[in-house]
Amino acid sequence: MAGRLKVWLQEVRAPFLTASTLPVLLGTAIAFSNEGVFNAWYFILAFIGGICMHIGANVINDYFDYKGGSDNINVEFTRPFTGGSRMIQEGLMTPREVVAEAMVFFAIGGLIGVYLAFEVGYMILVLGIIGAFSAFFYSAPPVSLVNRGIGELFIGLNFGILMTLGGYYVQVQHLAWEPALAAVPLGLMIANVLYINEFPDYNADKEAGKKHLVVRLGKAKAARGHAVIMASAYISIAVFVAFGWVSPYALVMFLTLPLAITSIRYSRDFYSDSFRIIPANASTIQVHMIIGILMTLGYLLAASPQDTWLIFLILVVVGGLLMFKISEGLEKAREAPPPPAKTQA
Repeated sequence: MAGRLKVWLQEVRAPFLTASTLPVLLGTAIAFSNEGVFNAWYFILAFIGGICMHIGANVINDYFDYKGGSDNINVEFTRPFTGGSRMIQEGLMTPREVVAEAMVFFAIGGLIGVYLAFEVGYMILVLGIIGAFSAFFYSAPPVSLVNRGIGELFIGLNFGILMTLGGYYVQVQHLAWEPALAAVPLGLMIANVLYINEFPDYNADKEAGKKHLVVRLGKAKAARGHAVIMASAYISIAVFVAFGWVSPYALVMFLTLPLAITSIRYSRDFYSDSFRIIPANASTIQVHMIIGILMTLGYLLAASPQDTWLIFLILVVVGGLLMFKISEGLEKAREAPPPPAKTQA
């Protein structure tokens, strides 16, 4: 029993669940900062519901990748960033078990959404339905958003704007522009995580007919796209702050800029090498995660600005030093030899 549970936990790809937890935290922090409200019960439900929908999406995507053949022929995947969980390919789970697991988590997330709709308003159900539809049909035919070249767009929408709005709405029972705009860099960065993780899967995905953006653009052009998406996250928040649409505390995300630059350099220099590009995969994930944490902290600090400037300054100094340290470590890895190529099982 313990062994089966471990396999099921591997299938959900827990390290990537920050994509669903961070926007809920950010939306909750904005509600607390702007409206002064925090309902712990609604927060817990939104948090769990978001995670369940995310897990359902991860698991069902593994199933349809298996059916589509891309993961079956992929020998360049770089764990844990690409190639899916490979539970089916390694014989640890059957396709039926994978589908069953996805349906269980979709059902739990759906039930939480229905309950919250009765408690706080129907809009949470609308957001949930949009998210569930695009989560299931990200790779599922006949829609298959990823094969239409818009999968990255919907990932950014779901795990940026929609989930942040959901976290905000369950607290205050109305929508607002600030959480939607504040979520834009988070959405762009999670889309960029998916985007950069498509590079090592390029050959297998292309052969299997999986026409995501990296396949459509080719690796050289797609590497420039990675830089554009990364830059857009920072430019967007600077513009929103300049116009007074979001709190200036959101600018704390600029602490991650050194790490973002390092990530861009790796994607630019090693886009054709599935193993040397790994630091770009890792650092893009780190940038997304740290941006989410810093912006959430920024809004919490904004809730009591009269006593928080010193804390904010300390956060800036410590955060800046941490970013430079991480970037320095990644730079040292640039000359490290790649691991031996994988062979197909």
